[in-house]
Amino acid sequence: MTALEQLASRAARRSERRQARSPWRQPLAVVGLAVVVLWVVVAIFAPLVAPADPIAQRAALFVPPGAAHWFGTDELGRDVLSRVVFGSRISLPLAALLVLASMIIGGLLGGIGGLVGGAVDAAVMRLADLVFAFPGIILAMAVTAALGPQLRNAVIAVVVVSWPAYARLVRGLVLSARTSQYVISSRLLGASSMRTLLVDIRPNVAGPVLVMAALDMGNAILLLSGLSFLGLGAQPPAAEWGAMVAAGAANFDKWWISLFPGLAILTVVLAFNFVGDTLRDALDPRTARALRT
Repeated sequence: MTALEQLASRAARRSERRQARSPWRQPLAVVGLAVVVLWVVVAIFAPLVAPADPIAQRAALFVPPGAAHWFGTDELGRDVLSRVVFGSRISLPLAALLVLASMIIGGLLGGIGGLVGGAVDAAVMRLADLVFAFPGIILAMAVTAALGPQLRNAVIAVVVVSWPAYARLVRGLVLSARTSQYVISSRLLGASSMRTLLVDIRPNVAGPVLVMAALDMGNAILLLSGLSFLGLGAQPPAAEWGAMVAAGAANFDKWWISLFPGLAILTVVLAFNFVGDTLRDALDPRTARALRT
């Protein structure tokens, strides 16, 4: 074997080892991605997956899980499995929407404050501190109660609670990046603050922000479900997981009413946490290097 062939063989073996130790090949990453994909497919094809209309009151009341109704029926004779399936169409898209809104609002405010500094930075951070001064669920309850108990207002309330975390993260990343040579060179060439933020700094802060967004999906679902559980989110007859858990709590001896939507919340939150942890490992050079060695 020639020296060139030996080098090629070594490079191929190193590539195989790196792929074998890729963060996305870890068991928790595979499970998390599989569960997220499963729930997305269920949400998209809910009318085909659900065995019945989620708001139809056609069955007997409080039928336990069995062959006719796999997850049983609730206090109005509605099929629990169908309501859990259609509940994914509410929880997943709304959680993604509010995480995206929080990321955009917090990212822009934190980025502008970190790049401009001075009074603008102080104002953004003091506003973020004001939001952080209250427990998240309490502030979300207050905002929802002020706007009115409905799902749209619950989403607005969660955005109000969530954006400061992104603002602080992006501000810290911008403060560390704005003294870099490439940023200074861009400003000396006449680039505006917004262009510097969006073109020069954004690629270097996107990774941590994406990791935080993936982890925040689980928190968003928990907050939305918590508000619905308290009667401040989804209103009857909407099939929403938190509201279904609340209905089960009112009929505590009928365990299946709250068990299955609770398991749906549990699996989705854990899956997004697994994906977020894996994304962090993949985007962090130090962690990725440690996994390859």
